[in-house]
Amino acid sequence: MKGKVLVCVTANPRFFPDCSKDSKSFRATVPARDSAQVSFRGVAQGTYAIAVIHDENGNDKMDMAVFIPKEGFGFSRNPAIRTGPPKFKVASFAIDAAEISQRIKMKYML
Repeated sequence: MKGKVLVCVTANPRFFPDCSKDSKSFRATVPARDSAQVSFRGVAQGTYAIAVIHDENGNDKMDMAVFIPKEGFGFSRNPAIRTGPPKFKVASFAIDAAEISQRIKMKYML
């Protein structure tokens, strides 16, 4: 697997799924591989959503072919993808304990 995986966690629906402009978001980059684990510390209780991109070419963004993603992606709660990314409400989950885990499956359209 080539490239890297960009992980972004936000509590602000306005910045989902691209939370790169959310100064309060939690972000991580990990090498692309079949499976990876990412941990964040200092996340306050609240409602959050996660967006993940398999950035195959290393340009730090999702590449599109017209309106279809050319690279892999995933969201917390693994919602069904129809036309466009899911709404924050569909992908969001509550953090109300010391440790929360989300298992996200990558999707590839092309």
